[in-house]
Amino acid sequence: MTDSNTDIAVVSLAQPLETIADDLGRSFREYGFAVIRDHGIPQELIDRAEALAKEFFALPDEVKRAYHIPGGGGARGYTPFGTEKAKDAKVHDLKEFWHVGRELPDGHPLAEFMAANVWPSEVAGFRETFGELYGAFEEAGGRVLEGIALHLGLDRGFFAPTVEDGNSVMRLLRYPPLEGAEAEGAIRAAAHGDINTITLLLGAEEAGLELLTAQGEWKAVAPPEGALVVNVGDMLDRLTNGRLRSTTHRVVNPRGDAAYRARYSMPFFLHFRPDYMIETLPSCIDPAHPDDHPAPISSHDFLMQRLREINLA
Repeated sequence: MTDSNTDIAVVSLAQPLETIADDLGRSFREYGFAVIRDHGIPQELIDRAEALAKEFFALPDEVKRAYHIPGGGGARGYTPFGTEKAKDAKVHDLKEFWHVGRELPDGHPLAEFMAANVWPSEVAGFRETFGELYGAFEEAGGRVLEGIALHLGLDRGFFAPTVEDGNSVMRLLRYPPLEGAEAEGAIRAAAHGDINTITLLLGAEEAGLELLTAQGEWKAVAPPEGALVVNVGDMLDRLTNGRLRSTTHRVVNPRGDAAYRARYSMPFFLHFRPDYMIETLPSCIDPAHPDDHPAPISSHDFLMQRLREINLA
């Protein structure tokens, strides 16, 4: 993490975007990941959200399961252990999570694509805190997308209308403590890629996050305290014809005492609008191979196709 010319970039959103766009873009091209400091999400809000997430996950199983929505694909509310598995994985991941999505007014043209949120009445301040955090994540993600647009030679506001009222989802995640000798180095979440546009992750300092490099080696992502880890999802990879890479990544258990603790993190899966057509950017098509790019597909159709592959649809 020392030399940002050869490693995963660590950039500050307090800098003018023009000065960090290419460092960000290079990191996304090479690794599919970058680390963001000064992201603008207040630490007080993060601390409050983490405390409420822990309070929810500490509730009795039967209380949590009352918020599980069968047939809902895990899009909202609670998903218990052993539901989601990575594409092509043989076993389900060892994690439980809660999803908060966008709330659209009745009659909104995109309302049919977004289920209503559910809120646990047992945890005071849950709705207000996570509503606020959702907005803060969205704002930080918008700034990152402006930097990506500049790197791609687009107008800096290119992505704003593509993600406006998008089906973005915030996940509160708990990996339970593992027991026994095999806990050290165990896989918490199997190798997978993200479906969405970009993912912003809080809590990666302890998450044991690793990405698969182009050389086929696992590389640890170790951000400074309080930083955001951002990675490219399959939708952005498709839009850029693979120029910005959606990289396979996984969560491994650390070694030593930390292997036996529960772990918490909060990823925000930023999505295009459901009706946005993911059509390869002209600048990302090789003139020598003008047909060598994926066919256009709507963001919603692409999402549904992929959710079926990971057991959530």
